[in-house]
Amino acid sequence: MKIVLLDTITFGDTDLSGFDQFGDVAVYEKTVPEQTQSRVMDADVIVTNKVVITKEIMQECKNLKLICVAATGMNNVDLEAASELGIAVKNVAGYSTDSVIQHTFSMLFYLMGHSRYYDESVKDKTYSNSGVFTDVSRPFFEVKGKKWGIIGLGEIGRGVAKVADCFGADVCYYSTSGKNNNSEYKNVDLDTLLSSCDIVTIHAPLNEQTNNLLDYEQLSRCKEGTIVLNLGRGGIINEDAVAKLVDEKELYFGLDVFTKEPLSSESPLLSVKNKERLYMTPHIAWTSVEARDELIAGVIKNIKESL
Repeated sequence: MKIVLLDTITFGDTDLSGFDQFGDVAVYEKTVPEQTQSRVMDADVIVTNKVVITKEIMQECKNLKLICVAATGMNNVDLEAASELGIAVKNVAGYSTDSVIQHTFSMLFYLMGHSRYYDESVKDKTYSNSGVFTDVSRPFFEVKGKKWGIIGLGEIGRGVAKVADCFGADVCYYSTSGKNNNSEYKNVDLDTLLSSCDIVTIHAPLNEQTNNLLDYEQLSRCKEGTIVLNLGRGGIINEDAVAKLVDEKELYFGLDVFTKEPLSSESPLLSVKNKERLYMTPHIAWTSVEARDELIAGVIKNIKESL
């Protein structure tokens, strides 16, 4: 059996030796679209994180039995074509929940506590030369008593809500599907959530209901000082709107996901004036060591169960 791993650079230093038990393993750190067909031509199993597998590619793979998506979302595989051709497609769910929850709070505390400013003030000797033992020039607040709105109360959203509860936040949520009903937390409409909450976190998938969900008009309804964090999918928040608002109003944004990844070097997000109000990380919320180990274990389990 031949297994082809197409984009292992996204797994970092995670141990991939577990694939060897299945036979011949071809490992590629990166695969551009022009290379995909030739690399998977004789594969029995394809393992892809973000490399796109089209109908045309599958039709040329006479031995292909299984496509393993090393992620939860499977929008990079033509699922309808796979079904028609009798090729199984398996994903891995739930592996990154704890990692994303942790990164949510990491982003929150970075922005809420003005970490960039205080770290730099010590390192550039501003603090050393101040003659004062402390610095309260950038006030920060406690999570306790703050209103926290969650957009998308799935597994990750519920996990964030539980931790926010421990800090004493008042949690409410907006269901993007309209089907989620959780009796533990108050279900509110989107306008109410945005206009009333001190902290807004997004943990929803990108679909017809959430695409451009938060544009300039919607985000403008947030009150001064609100922190908005997107750990769902790029495209849910309008990035042009974010770039404008951080320079027009005291709003703070934390973005771990972007409409185009990697982020374009021409993105307006890279040219904002009030940089301290914008914290961006390169789609890493899911990448804790433990989460990546669990992801690979899940892919190997899918291969065993399928074949």
